[in-house]
This record gives sequence, C-alpha cells and structure tokens, in this order.
Amino acid sequence: MRLVFLGAPGSGKGTQAAKLREHFSIAHISTGDLLRAAVAAGTPLGLQAKAVMDAGQLVSDELVLGMLEERLAKSDTAQGFILDGYPRNIAQANALDGLLGRIGQPLDAVVKFEVPSEVIVGRCEIRYAAEGRADDHPDTVRKRLGVYAEQTAPVADFYKARGTLAVVDGVGPVDEVFQRIVAALPSR
Repeated sequence: MRLVFLGAPGSGKGTQAAKLREHFSIAHISTGDLLRAAVAAGTPLGLQAKAVMDAGQLVSDELVLGMLEERLAKSDTAQGFILDGYPRNIAQANALDGLLGRIGQPLDAVVKFEVPSEVIVGRCEIRYAAEGRADDHPDTVRKRLGVYAEQTAPVADFYKARGTLAVVDGVGPVDEVFQRIVAALPSR
C-alpha cells in the first residue's frame, strides 16, 4: 500500500500514520524527519541541505525529492509507504508523480483528513500545553492553517482528478478515524 496523507497541521496525520504503519507493515516517511536524519547522518544530500539551512534558506524541492528517492530505495518500502508532509504544493505533487512513475511505485491512494479549523486549533493548544512546541502555539497554528489552505489544499484536487483521493472525516476517537481510513482505502 503506497499512500500520501494530506491534511492541515494537527489533523491527525502522524497519529494515523503510526497506526497504519503497524497495520499494513509499511514505512512511515515524514519528510521533516527524513531531512533531519540525512543532515545528522552526513549523507551527501544531507550535507547539501545543512549548508542551505545554515544559510537560513529553505531546502529546495529538488533536494527533498532526491532524499525521498534515496529513502524509497530502502528495503522497508518494498511493501509500501505512507508519505506524511509531502507533497505540499502542486509542483511537488507533479515531481512526486514523476519520481514514483520512474521507480515503478505509483500511489494507491491519497488520504485527505477533513478536520474543522477550530478543532485543529484546540488539538494544537493541548499539544502546546503538554509539549511546548512553538509551532503549536494558537497564533502560529492559525498562520499555518492559512498557508495550508493556500498552498497544500489544492493538492487534493490534483489527486482527485487522478482518481486516487479519499476524503476522511478526521474528527473523533483515534480508532474510529483509523477504521474510516481503512474503509476508504482500495482493497489489497
């Protein structure tokens, strides 16, 4: 099963990816984690990314795609994967489609988590209070929701046009949301 998770920050992507990773025995690939791991390991692409980040710039789509290609070549992705945090815009979606076509691993489904903004802000406030993550501060979350609506939400239309989009209600107990996701996925 090869999946992409789309959803605003705090919509439950990471929580559900962990459950699906276990359920299907597939890799969970967070591009943020991938970037940090490549930098820490000192891989050639990691060193390039570190230089860019140290200069205070954003890592290019090409560099992230190169790291993703390296990651998808690892044996734990043979049964499938969940991409969490990528693609974030239409250009990245096109690049990902090209990469997956080139390596013969097309997506089975793209799961979009539908969660109202006020629920997301509430979830992030709880996480902020518990963990102190700066990106979970309510003001920051509202800004991130705006960026998501502008840049990432249109990616859902990209995948809808390809017939791979499954929209799932992301509100409710974790196990209920998990069951909705499993029910929305194509049969294996």
